[in-house]
Amino acid sequence: MIALRFVDLSPLIGNPGFRRLWVGTSFQTLGNQFFAFAVLYQMWEMTRSPLMTGAVGLTLALPMLVFGLWGGILADTWERRGLILLANFGAIVFALGLAAQSLAGWNSPTLLLALAAALAACTSAGQPARKAMIPALLPREKVGGGIALSHASFQAAMLGGPALAGIVAGLWGTAGCYAAQAVAFALAFHGLLALPKTPPPQTGENRIGSLMAGFHAIRRHPPLRGTLLTDLAATALAMPIALFPALNEARFDGAPETLGLFLSAIAVGGIAATVLSGGITRHPRQGAIQLGAALLWGLALASAGLVQSGWLTLACLVVAGAADTVAVMARGSIVQLSCEPEMRGRVLAAEQVAGVAAPQIGNFRAGAMAAIMPPGISLAFGGLFCVAAVIGIAVTHPRLVRLRTTIAM
Repeated sequence: MIALRFVDLSPLIGNPGFRRLWVGTSFQTLGNQFFAFAVLYQMWEMTRSPLMTGAVGLTLALPMLVFGLWGGILADTWERRGLILLANFGAIVFALGLAAQSLAGWNSPTLLLALAAALAACTSAGQPARKAMIPALLPREKVGGGIALSHASFQAAMLGGPALAGIVAGLWGTAGCYAAQAVAFALAFHGLLALPKTPPPQTGENRIGSLMAGFHAIRRHPPLRGTLLTDLAATALAMPIALFPALNEARFDGAPETLGLFLSAIAVGGIAATVLSGGITRHPRQGAIQLGAALLWGLALASAGLVQSGWLTLACLVVAGAADTVAVMARGSIVQLSCEPEMRGRVLAAEQVAGVAAPQIGNFRAGAMAAIMPPGISLAFGGLFCVAAVIGIAVTHPRLVRLRTTIAM
């Protein structure tokens, strides 16, 4: 039985390197929430098309895939602090570019997608190095708690970021959101300057061989393969965010403030799950926990699509957010603790594809289906697709179901 314990704060105490990484990443995550809201809202205002809001996801998926994998190679071959800072600086430049195009009133979906893709490439290139630094900055028994704290900051940004972005957009338009994003990225850059240098393991492989070695490591390890497939099922099949503008229009009045509520509702559940995550991060059955949470995610999203009340939709999204948080924490623990240190960056890059690029593919799926059916039905289908896929993964990956990690206390 999983005990409900408050989130473990001990990784922040006595570990200044991790504390600096956590603070810098928290600012970066807040900026990303402003970015996600502003691009989605600006595209909807320009086109009023769920297909085009879905196209935002497809456009972001390619740079996230390519540069996320490339960033995994660099995380195992470059000095990680320098890589993180370089990627962060590029993100600041493109955030300012997005602010400029919005302020100038250039209503060009093509320009918006191009700038958004460039920014996504920068943030994706640095993400594997950020994740790979967590076990380098913490003792092994604190890694699970460090992952939970990282997800707590993500959920806090998701909770406050979209709601705040909705207010900013209502007052100063999307240009204000992009400017706030650039400020958050600059604060992250300043905080990350104090990180210690962490020379990566030297593998001696060429870059293509290095990348393939990461995929081979996942293929040879059934629990790793199963945990990433579970995340792919939950995101590529069921991600709902591209549908939020259309649902906001249908179930509320379409205002930017209520659109922010859709995005924040997922974070409300995520925060609740994170606060009570102490027992989850210490429990040894992380594989079973991830599978169960992924099933609940799919069922909650299917329910959100079928109900007609806007407030009931938000309630279902709260449940989905809690399930998503539990699944992500379990996945993170399995990946961090199941691979060799010299392979960690490349395996984490594959995890990033599952955790970041796949949701954008899922958003395109949702938007494309909503172009030919009501958005609620598209959402319900996605949730049911996820449930069916997760059941199939549990049947074909029994070692993931039985997996016992070594993070229990």
